[in-house]
Amino acid sequence: MAFETKLGQELRLRQQLVMTPQLQQAIKILQLPVVELEAMIQSEVEQNPLLEIAERGPDESLSNGAAAEGASLLAFDQQSDGLPADGGNLDGEGAAVLTEAAPAPGEVRENASELREVDRLDRVDWSDYLENYSNNWSGMNYSEDQEERRLTLENTLTRKASLEEHLMWQLRLSDLNEPQRQIGEVIIYNLNDDGYLEAGLDELATQLGCDVSQVEMVLARVQRFDPPGVASRTLKECLLNQLRVYGMEESLAARIICDHLNLLEKHRYAEIAKLQGVDLETVNQAIRIVSLLEPKPGRDYGDAKPVYVVPDVVIRKQGDDYVVTLNEDALPRLRLSSYYQRVLHDHQAGEDTRKYLQERLRSARWLVKSIYQRQQTIYRVASSIVKFQREFFERGIAYLKPLVLRDIAADINMHESTISRATANKYADTPQGIFDLKFFFTSSVKAASGEDVSAETIKNRIRQLVANESHGEPLSDQAIVEILRREQVNIARRTVAKYRQALSILPSAKRRRLD
Repeated sequence: MAFETKLGQELRLRQQLVMTPQLQQAIKILQLPVVELEAMIQSEVEQNPLLEIAERGPDESLSNGAAAEGASLLAFDQQSDGLPADGGNLDGEGAAVLTEAAPAPGEVRENASELREVDRLDRVDWSDYLENYSNNWSGMNYSEDQEERRLTLENTLTRKASLEEHLMWQLRLSDLNEPQRQIGEVIIYNLNDDGYLEAGLDELATQLGCDVSQVEMVLARVQRFDPPGVASRTLKECLLNQLRVYGMEESLAARIICDHLNLLEKHRYAEIAKLQGVDLETVNQAIRIVSLLEPKPGRDYGDAKPVYVVPDVVIRKQGDDYVVTLNEDALPRLRLSSYYQRVLHDHQAGEDTRKYLQERLRSARWLVKSIYQRQQTIYRVASSIVKFQREFFERGIAYLKPLVLRDIAADINMHESTISRATANKYADTPQGIFDLKFFFTSSVKAASGEDVSAETIKNRIRQLVANESHGEPLSDQAIVEILRREQVNIARRTVAKYRQALSILPSAKRRRLD
């Protein structure tokens, strides 16, 4: 059977969504938190010579309606190539206000003078300057404002020592010989972030080519280092080592940890008192000592950095209405470089130079358009949230209503995915505090009255019940169900357990403690 191959042409018409680099940038900008967006703008300014950071004047506050409508983040020269000369829009939709004044007539001569000044600076004998001028600034007079802005020792950047560095410093100060120090280094580098030794002694001995007894001896020395309890292999060993450092290795607290750690975890204090042959008050005092011990010795030496939250929108009540304004100080104002604008309009400039600057100009225009669209979207989403959650802003979390992305999307005529990106890692400064915009989207639970109750409201009620419970008789999940049922909220016990776990609340058996 023979096969025949033919060549031909076929015309097909189809539609396809193409993710251009510009569209990808706009989507990325929309979902970036304001801190990362500011870093991105700084990076763009460094890479794009046409962009500069413009200082915001004292009379340029955007706290009025212009801010609410996402007013200008970009101050462009009105004579820029391709931009409207009447201070109009970038895209016909009010993308940015074009406000920067034209260059002064003598600016070209000033630039030439600056270049000559730089050339003279290059010829300065700096060694002679340093020999004749002191670096002591103590005799300088500062104004009150300048004095406040001077960097103090407390304001300089520092780096916290890691657990490994802290232990290695102590190891170098010890009286161990060189082979023992090598064993100590291996032990230290095998500690996890909590300060526990995860590798077995046999494994370390094989790795070092020495006896297990030598590793045990060095490990005992390392376990006496600061912080107390470091290099332990189990929680029991960690707590006992801390008591040993404090000279309490023979105390009741040490016996409870050694013999009854499982009962201590379950708060079965009466059984511990019976087994130890002491009264309940004595056990209570020993347990207070145990509660002061650190179960994770490496906690204070972690590399976790603080997370700074900058609100994207500010919600405040004015009269009877709540007004949404964009955080005007969160993002810098941008402007076009007057020098490169002149180069762009200079016909004597090379074709490659003009082509490069035209490309950078288009990049700058698209950047500000994407930022403007981001601000407009966040403003519209926040305004819609205020409309749905007005009672929350008036009366607090107990009045938070169920809300889903679909409700906001239908209200402002946008897609749910856009709402999701616009609310990701965005924060609002409200009369009730600073909240993630995602906080306002909660599932619903049907109440006995037929109304829907927000899941966050129920979680807040569970938190209140646990905070006010008796320490000796904590509320079980079923008891919480009964209380909520009396408050006209029908909820299953497993749902209460799920919400309790989400709130990081222990079960009732582990919350019981002696007063």
